[in-house]
Amino acid sequence: MQSINFPPRSVIFRRMNYSWIVLLLFTVVAIGPTGCKAKKEARAAEKARLERVAKARADLLSVINDQGSMSTDEKEAVVEGVKDMNLQDAEIQTLIDRAEGIIADERAAARREAERPVATDSGPTSESDLNNLFRRIATARGNSDANSQIRSAIDMFASSETPVLIIISQSGGQTDYDEPTTISKYLNYLKDTKKSPNEVYNMVFDANGKIKELELIKRYN
Repeated sequence: MQSINFPPRSVIFRRMNYSWIVLLLFTVVAIGPTGCKAKKEARAAEKARLERVAKARADLLSVINDQGSMSTDEKEAVVEGVKDMNLQDAEIQTLIDRAEGIIADERAAARREAERPVATDSGPTSESDLNNLFRRIATARGNSDANSQIRSAIDMFASSETPVLIIISQSGGQTDYDEPTTISKYLNYLKDTKKSPNEVYNMVFDANGKIKELELIKRYN
């Protein structure tokens, strides 16, 4: 009987090791590009998400910090656009809630303004009317209500730059004034300080019945 010569065991092990190495190399080559592509796609998706979050944050802050440059409808459109993004972000949701609260306040203030009886007197604004409006601005519940009152007050003046003079002392026929300001700045001062320390002393009207100059004097209680 002819004997069969098997290769030495060490040779068999080496051949098996070479086979595993070749198989491993094929596996790495096959999986490598796919894994890199998946990582790149994940990084790109996360970058895009962060960009959307940053834009949403900026849009919502523009609504929250607006000082009268946007209408209520424009603010609402911005908020709806952010909500349509469906961003799962806690900070964005908090900002949405704040913006919607501001919009709700403005809607309520507009309704109150629309429901207010219209004055039948077509004559010039009285001192008491203006003093009362100053107090309403100073005691407004929030910025949206105060801004609505400010817009109503501005309509009584020739322009938002109408000069306002505040009397600080009167003696011997001499009148001393504080630093001159404008009606727009003064009304925002009332809103910010929530105080109305002065009352109307004199008003000068133009041909259209609008106040073109206003003098105030400190109120003494």
